[in-house]
Amino acid sequence: ILSARINTIESWTYGYFEARLRVPGGKGTWPAFWMLPEKEQLNWPLDGEIDIMEYVGYDPGWIHASVHTKAYNHTIGTQKTARKEVKTAETAFHIYAVEWTADYIKGFVDGVEYFRFNNDGAGNKETWPFNVPFYLKLNLAWGGNWGGAQGVDESKLPATYEIDYVRVYQKK
Repeated sequence: ILSARINTIESWTYGYFEARLRVPGGKGTWPAFWMLPEKEQLNWPLDGEIDIMEYVGYDPGWIHASVHTKAYNHTIGTQKTARKEVKTAETAFHIYAVEWTADYIKGFVDGVEYFRFNNDGAGNKETWPFNVPFYLKLNLAWGGNWGGAQGVDESKLPATYEIDYVRVYQKK
């Protein structure tokens, strides 16, 4: 796997996070716009992860939003995720966003909600670790366990992940 990643210096607890992106296609590409906790101790998935947008090139036209916690993650088949068809993801810019509050995490494409994960209110880090500051991340992986699951098409290199802007909004 090859990967390039940009991480924010600042972190936030709650807010509305969006980016206007155009993703590369082709087997092997795996662009993402996501969040990890500021104080992550390499204790995934207990510390949590918020995937605002993921795209795997072998599945053209489909974008994904997910959260990962100790109780809800793909390694044990309990993941909380949704996918939405965006036929022009590779040819046009789209706005991918998440609204994160103490009560829920919602995922959007071009202002349309397609993912929601509610806080169960139990106060259990295994089901809701999303009450601490998180960093934003943008990366393009080549290969890997999901991006390379159906092989890689080297003719698609170089792959370009275009980022028009990233914005963070918070209530006062």
